[in-house]
Amino acid sequence: MALTPDDVVTKQFQHVRFKDGFDPDEVDDFLDEIVIEWRKALEENVELKAKLAAFESGATPAAAPAAETPAAPAEATPAAAPAEPAPSGSATATAGIIELAQRLHDEHVAEGEAKRAQLIADAEGEVNRIRTEAEAKQREESARLERERNTLEARITELRNFERDYRSQLRGYIEGQLRDLDEKSASTDSTPVSAIGL
Repeated sequence: MALTPDDVVTKQFQHVRFKDGFDPDEVDDFLDEIVIEWRKALEENVELKAKLAAFESGATPAAAPAAETPAAPAEATPAAAPAEPAPSGSATATAGIIELAQRLHDEHVAEGEAKRAQLIADAEGEVNRIRTEAEAKQREESARLERERNTLEARITELRNFERDYRSQLRGYIEGQLRDLDEKSASTDSTPVSAIGL
């Protein structure tokens, strides 16, 4: 695949579920493609510089066989010898790019892990806060219900005492009324009918 700067600019990576960032394998594969294309471009650049140096030095006859046999341009041109250290520089540049990409990758991973740890700590703090509030509310509600129960038990005892007193008063009143009725009926039996007014 011929990689262009537009490919690098427009490359879209898949988002990975359940963690921040991109799929590391996809990013690594794309970086490998960049490195391959970059190496090709650097080699082509060295080759073109060698051809240009050979052409400027007036060695056009030597450049013609090089054009005919593209597999051996470095051996056919005398200017190719000074250009050989450049691949070492390009390897250094490539290594620097790889190192930069690795460092950026490590920074993003560390940032993601720190963010994950922060989110977990925040969630645990929220859980503890909710649990504490729920326990306090449960204790408060239990105390309120206990107070209500005590109040209702006191009211029930009061009503039972009232019922007992009321029954005994009612029994006493009814028994008194029955005695009075018995006494009146006994006194009316001994009184003559004429005295009653009949």
